[in-house]
Amino acid sequence: MSHFDIETLERQVDELIQICNRLREENTWLRARQVTLGEDRAQLVERTELARSKVESIVSRLKTMEEDL
Repeated sequence: MSHFDIETLERQVDELIQICNRLREENTWLRARQVTLGEDRAQLVERTELARSKVESIVSRLKTMEEDL
């Protein structure tokens, strides 16, 4: 191998190391984001169920009031 080939190989290895580091950081960020989104989704589901329950209660009370008339 010539000196030029070794330098080229070293440069390519350095680039691969940088890419791996960047991908590792991105993967860590994406995993944290996935957890956050999962928590947000769970909260939204809970709020939706609470709203549904309240609406059903209101509808039930309205039906009762309507029957009383």
